[in-house]
Amino acid sequence: MDKLVIEKTSQAAQILKEKGIDLWLTFVRETSAGGDPVLPLIYGNASLTWLSAIIIGANGQKTAIVGRFEEEAARSTGAFDRVLSYDQSIRPDLLQVLEDLNPNSIAINISKDDVLADGLTYGMYQILVEELLDGTPFVNRLISAEKVISMLRGCKTPIEIQRIKSAILETELIYQNTFSFLRPGLTEKMVAAYMHEEIEKAGLSHAWTPSGCPAVNTGPNSPMGHGEPTDLEIQRGHIVHFDFGVCKDDYCSDIQRVVYVLREGEKEAPDVVRQGFNIVLASVKAAFEMLRPGVAGVEVDAAARAVIVDNGYPEFMHATGHQLGRLAHDGGGILGPIWERYGDLPLRPVEAGQVYTIEPHIIVPGYGCIGLEEDVLVTDTGAVYLGNPQTELYLAQ
Repeated sequence: MDKLVIEKTSQAAQILKEKGIDLWLTFVRETSAGGDPVLPLIYGNASLTWLSAIIIGANGQKTAIVGRFEEEAARSTGAFDRVLSYDQSIRPDLLQVLEDLNPNSIAINISKDDVLADGLTYGMYQILVEELLDGTPFVNRLISAEKVISMLRGCKTPIEIQRIKSAILETELIYQNTFSFLRPGLTEKMVAAYMHEEIEKAGLSHAWTPSGCPAVNTGPNSPMGHGEPTDLEIQRGHIVHFDFGVCKDDYCSDIQRVVYVLREGEKEAPDVVRQGFNIVLASVKAAFEMLRPGVAGVEVDAAARAVIVDNGYPEFMHATGHQLGRLAHDGGGILGPIWERYGDLPLRPVEAGQVYTIEPHIIVPGYGCIGLEEDVLVTDTGAVYLGNPQTELYLAQ
């Protein structure tokens, strides 16, 4: 029995009811070769080989239609009222279920803006429309499941929130150990290797591609972004910036931290570095205070971005934050500006239960990047930190 799948499939039925959508159909095959991103939430981590359908109705009925040899795996989730298996063709069972329910709307996993709601491949779409549903009234009742999947991925259940918090705790422990290890003369690659060892010792996995997790940037010449640590050496007078997360029990953290390496004779960072840190901290706070149900992501982004720009720094060329969950970049809506590359995602309202990152940054000329990233949960009344936010500039000797 998979408690998380039971939780999420029940949540999906409630979302369908709220959205006025009769039925949600997730249609997959050979998922070990790259399955639908939503499948782990509504089926678990087991693979599906033949054409398979996970069908959830607004009436609460949940059905899995799978190949004969995966019938027991589907039953073992404990999530489905009916598990139907077949040998030669999925079509008879699929049409019978649809005829029994007779839905006016059938949501399928296609989306222009949300990659995590776009799991139905074009080939599978052709099979569904041109072969399985051809000649039936159901082919004209298909709509996008984008709203369903966005809410399902975004609005976390208690089990999901606890798993994210556990991943954050592990991340904070590794950061603590890394800051004790940090010293001038080490390269970015050496520090990253140490953090990889810590992940392995803890029995964890990386929140994104290991070669760039962690990102370690020392000083003003380190390339920023989704790159890999370099052979640059940590020197006194450098800001060292980290972007790092782990995955534990299938759920991720994503946290950025900054350390200033003191020069000989310094007891604190230079004014320009401390001022820069306080500006980024104020930007995080502005987003945090704006983050509440009903507010559009673009409004949260604007609040954070204004703090940076109003203090004379160039605006950061990325969103203020993204959703967090099974992936480091999870869910639909983002805390971002109205840029073409983001589609309508910044216009989507924030909802209770969503987990977001808040991650503004600036570059302090001659010193390096100050970027903070905190993981926060949206509640009915506002936001709460899921970990311990960095509120002071860490110093290294």
